[in-house]
Amino acid sequence: MNETVFTNARLITPDAVVEGTLVVRDGHIVSLDNGASSLAERIDLEGDYLMPGLVELHTDNLEKHFIPRPKVLWPQGVPAFFAHDAQIVASGITTVFDALSVGEYHDKGRIAMLGKAVGALNSCRSTGKLRSEHLLHLRCEVADPRMQDLFFPLSDTPALSLVSLMDHTPGQRQWRDTSSYRTYYSNIASWTDEEFEQVVERLQTARDGCAEDNAASIMAFCRERGLPMASHDDTLVEHVEEALDNGIAISEFPTTMEAARHASENGMLVLMGAPNVVRGGSHSGNISALEIAQAGYLGSLSSDYMPVSLLEAAFALSEGGYMSLPAAVGLVTANPAEAVGLTDRGSLEVGRRADLVRVGMVEGQPVVRNVWREGAEVF
Repeated sequence: MNETVFTNARLITPDAVVEGTLVVRDGHIVSLDNGASSLAERIDLEGDYLMPGLVELHTDNLEKHFIPRPKVLWPQGVPAFFAHDAQIVASGITTVFDALSVGEYHDKGRIAMLGKAVGALNSCRSTGKLRSEHLLHLRCEVADPRMQDLFFPLSDTPALSLVSLMDHTPGQRQWRDTSSYRTYYSNIASWTDEEFEQVVERLQTARDGCAEDNAASIMAFCRERGLPMASHDDTLVEHVEEALDNGIAISEFPTTMEAARHASENGMLVLMGAPNVVRGGSHSGNISALEIAQAGYLGSLSSDYMPVSLLEAAFALSEGGYMSLPAAVGLVTANPAEAVGLTDRGSLEVGRRADLVRVGMVEGQPVVRNVWREGAEVF
């Protein structure tokens, strides 16, 4: 029997913050009590918070370690993956869905790294030495004619646990205003007006020839395997209705209030970017996550491109009066875990997996001090 006692902690439970003691035995929580423990063998948390390990459904962070600079594909996948793992666990994330794009319009590096990154994930998982639990989220660009050829060779990867359907065609969803699309990609493409019109026409034509079949094939595969699915950049009520009709339960990054409202009111988990919360707005000009939180439609957060933002955003929502700290912590723990069927974790409750994060406050900001996964200290 392996037992650890955490005492003098502020325990963030589903309903309250309780000053008390938490006991872990053989990787699971066995008790939570008010007050301090006098046992000799105990870990004194000195009044710091103890909360569930963060659950991240969508992070692009792995891509930064494989493509550290434009046109640079890092040659050694395993060291790059372990460096990514170290950053993830240091951010308090104990369960991470590494998101990789399957299909891409302008960034050929993402396609080049796809197989290499999945191979590194499989190799690193097999060592048993990763500190966070890594699962795979494949982001399927339905408007790319190559998408199925890229997806299905990876579809038997044991770590595959979430699939999202995206359409980044100019004129669609996030890019319904094509001028925003042009501005966003201005750092990698300096199009003349005529060239941009040709790009838009080419991409829209490609979409018309493959998007419907691509989406149908991927959704059929996911339903057969029982894999959770997410929609992406829902902009109109019609987008949400389409997702609901196809059994999709997660709406990633809706771009308008009407889409977020319709998704939430119909039982979908509305997932927004944690950087959006921390920065006070979207980096691409879409709706603010704070507005969605204020309206009561926010169901979960993703760190997207900045792992440390997940913890920061939860505390910022509480400090800003948008919701209680337990509710805000639920956005980055229990809610995402339940949305993908991981009901064994995400909450400080008896019987749950002892994925735990010790959080101290430094200059008013939350900082990860220690992390335990299944009761074992990993940071």
